[in-house]
Amino acid sequence: MSRRTLITAAVLLGTTLAACAPAATAPVTTTPAGTAPASTTPAPVTPVPVSPTPAAPAPVLSFQAMPELTQAPVRSFSSAPAQIIDANKRYRAVLKTSQGDVTLDLYPKVAPVAVNNFVFLALNHFYDGTRFHRVIDGFMAQGGDPLSADPAQQDRWGTGGPGYQFSAELVSGVRFDKAGVLGMARSQSLDSQGSQFFITVAPADFLSGNYTVFGQVIGGQDVLNRLQRNYTGSGPIAGAGADTLLGVQILQEQ
Repeated sequence: MSRRTLITAAVLLGTTLAACAPAATAPVTTTPAGTAPASTTPAPVTPVPVSPTPAAPAPVLSFQAMPELTQAPVRSFSSAPAQIIDANKRYRAVLKTSQGDVTLDLYPKVAPVAVNNFVFLALNHFYDGTRFHRVIDGFMAQGGDPLSADPAQQDRWGTGGPGYQFSAELVSGVRFDKAGVLGMARSQSLDSQGSQFFITVAPADFLSGNYTVFGQVIGGQDVLNRLQRNYTGSGPIAGAGADTLLGVQILQEQ
């Protein structure tokens, strides 16, 4: 912030009175008090340094784990969940994977339906034991299919959901322009979102405006980089494994 210091110099004006003496006498100049003439040079003024106003400290965020809704995994529901989050609060999700933890900052004001859905499923242990069934190098890691918890159904991984679907929330200015962006997976229909999600491992801006953005990685991007790459643009990689999502912990701002 720029500062402007104004310095005002007081100019002392001496008033001289001239008195006329007899012609043979040189004129004498006096001040009103009869003393030596006052100096008209202003006294130097030393500017007082102004300290910048310190910025207000950022508020310290405090998060607490939300209580679980069930003790065992629930993999299917008859309808979309009721509202269980407060869109005015902040939420984080800690993905506990077989490679380590990934922490996400969720966006309830950008995509309240998607965040509410994700939080609801996580608190019902829906994601426990599922796998990152589609991980493409230089693109993204996808998970959230309940079928991927069963190795016997591997041929169907990527086709499962929670038993209901809901619409995409496309918000202008929220983009897949960097690594770590959390989005909702879907089929061709904008109304086909369910439980599957993906996280970019590199910028994928061509997805912007077409898929819901509902969070961002704030810790553990290196964990995503270690996930087993098991897919390409052409299809699955033969013999490649799939890392496990052991569970999801939801934290709410207090």
